[in-house]
Order: sequence, then C-alpha cells, then structure tokens
Amino acid sequence: MDYVIQDHKSDSLKTEVPGVEPSIVYEGTIDASSPIGIFDSGVGGLTVARAIMEQLPQESVIYIGDTAHSPYGPKPIAQVRELSMRIGDELVARGCKMIVIACNTATSAALRDLRERYSIPVVGVILPAVRRAVATTRNGKIGVLGTQGTIASGAYQELFAASPGVDVYAQACPSFVSFVERGITSGRQILGVAQGYTEGLQAAGVDTLVLGCTHYPLLTGVIQLAVGDNVTLISSSEECVKDVLKTLSRNDMLADAATDKQPIRSFESTGDPALFEQLAMRFLGPHVTHVEKLREV
Repeated sequence: MDYVIQDHKSDSLKTEVPGVEPSIVYEGTIDASSPIGIFDSGVGGLTVARAIMEQLPQESVIYIGDTAHSPYGPKPIAQVRELSMRIGDELVARGCKMIVIACNTATSAALRDLRERYSIPVVGVILPAVRRAVATTRNGKIGVLGTQGTIASGAYQELFAASPGVDVYAQACPSFVSFVERGITSGRQILGVAQGYTEGLQAAGVDTLVLGCTHYPLLTGVIQLAVGDNVTLISSSEECVKDVLKTLSRNDMLADAATDKQPIRSFESTGDPALFEQLAMRFLGPHVTHVEKLREV
C-alpha cells in the first residue's frame, strides 16, 4: 500500500472513526526531520525502537510506553483499539512523520483503523514477520508465539493462510509479558515456562518460530534454548524496521544523515516512569537517559 505524506494543516487528519472521537490535528509542517512515533503497552516495543535507532541512527524518535494499561494481551480488542487511537492522536499532535505500532496486539486490533484515521504512514509488526517466516521455513511448519489477544484475533493465521503449503501452529503465552515487565528475562523459572509453551510446537515439527510479541525478543535466549538450535526464530521487531526504512525511503522522508543536528530521543510512560526508566536503561543502555511521565492519553 502506497502512502502520501502531506503537510498536516486544516482538516487533513479529521477522519471519522466510529466510536472514537475525531483525530487531533497537527497544525505545523511535517518533513524528513520530523520524529518517528513509536508506541507499545510497555517496554517490549523498545526492541523495535532499538532496531530503528541502530539501523537509522539519524532518525528522531518519540516512544510512548502505555504502562498504565499494560498488558494489552488479555484486554478486549475494542479497548486495545481505543487505547491505540488515543496514543496515535498524541503522536500525531506532536508532528510525527510516521507511527510504528510496536505491539502485535495493538497491530491486530488497530492497524487498519489508524491507517484510515491519519494521513501519515502507520506501520505494524505482524506482516513483516509473516513474510520473513514464509521465506525462511524449510518444511512449511511455522509456529507463532503471542499474547492471548494476538492469537485470538487470528491476525497471523489469516496472513499465513495466503501462503500455500504453510501450516501454522499458534500458541498464546500469557505469562511472558509479565516476566519481561518485571525485568525477568532468564533463569530456571522462565525457561520452564518457555518449555511448557513450546512443547506442542516442537511435537508438531515446526522449523520456524515467530516471536509474535515485541516483548519476546528479550526472551530470545530462553526460547531458543527451549526449542533447540534447529528452529529458526523470527523477530517481529527486527522485521518491522525493514518496512519502516522502505516506507520512509519511498516517500523521500528519511532524515538527512549528513546533518550535524542531533536526533531527538524521547521516552515516555503513562505509568511509573522510574520503573520504566530502569527497565529501558537495562534493555537499551545509552539510548535512554531519562523517561518522562506522560499523562494518561
């Protein structure tokens, strides 16, 4: 799908979405130096932010972790959609040139609506991972680990259905996000949980496993140990960045790498900023120096 990026003035963003208030309008000008807006229910989306900052170091980033409403996985789709709309409006109001939904659950719930609502590109994390998994599998048996909401939505299953000869085995992993949000990414307990979640996938003979939640790349070590080295892990976070680069390049909106201007890196949380900052600094290191408290959007 092609996108046209416009200067957002007057009523350019006032797209009506049933059940949701009209979008906030950004009155300024959006250009290549404008930031990329990224959001997730918590720290998991930092895996996407990290990949963007490492592969596109000239880009400015505004990251919002909606920890006040985390986790999204068990919530009704309608609620996740509404939360996503509110954060999307916040990012648009700040003049972002693109929105990256760094959350599989929010992507499955709200990607289509956000694309209809805004004139800027909106990129999700599901389709890029599906493409890579289909290109990677050798025996056509692909597993997907995700939150309850993502798996129940059928978003992955629907996209994989377009690829003949592919069998999909989806497994909800309701405990993984809470482990990551508490900073637990290794150890005997989480390994045991991972082994339990992947037992059925291994019995099915999957050779490719999609980490269908942006929190899960932070558990790559234990998941790989649980499934063995013969199973290839696909990170939805890493694959998403390829779509970000392609979309910005196609619209001639990549930030100038030759400029002396330092990119802006803003990290905000709707919940406890101190806890978020602690985890963000652990997972992103020098990329994060401070986390602001954002009012509930």
